Amino acid sequence: MNTLELLGHPVRLRVVHAMRGGRTLTTTELCGLIPDVSKATVYRHVDLLAAGGVLEVAGEQRVRGAVERRYRLRQDRAVIDAELMRTLTPDDHRRGFATAMAILLAEFNAYLDREHADPLADLVGYRQHAVWLSPEELDELITGLRAAIAPKLANEPGPGRSRYLLSPILFPSEDAG
Repeated sequence: MNTLELLGHPVRLRVVHAMRGGRTLTTTELCGLIPDVSKATVYRHVDLLAAGGVLEVAGEQRVRGAVERRYRLRQDRAVIDAELMRTLTPDDHRRGFATAMAILLAEFNAYLDREHADPLADLVGYRQHAVWLSPEELDELITGLRAAIAPKLANEPGPGRSRYLLSPILFPSEDAG
């Protein structure tokens, strides 16, 4: 299975999101982070991600006679690089966008279903803005967003930190005039 197929499934991509930040997690722990997906489904997709090299075994221990594995994300394998992006068809982009939206909706519903969800206190936002940009201004915007986001991607879980899902979406909604 290629990287696009591995990362193009909503459950597998949710597993990848859950593993970010240098985490090492068992499949049982992942099931707790994705409670709206059946355990059998999470186990199946973890196996596929491990077989595809996106997850690697970080350690093993015996628990009640069974071997429990801790997995970690291979950051270098959990990306769709520029070379692969150049090969995507419009239908590939449609499927990728639909997957991203399905994940976003599933994650948002899982958040709202938590007992103590508080969108106001958690600073939840889902605004859309229509902006007019020249190619230079678009480059400047993207560079600024990358500069703001990239350092935070290395943050690890810790006291006082919650995992947030940040989903920038950018595309021209009209042709240039």
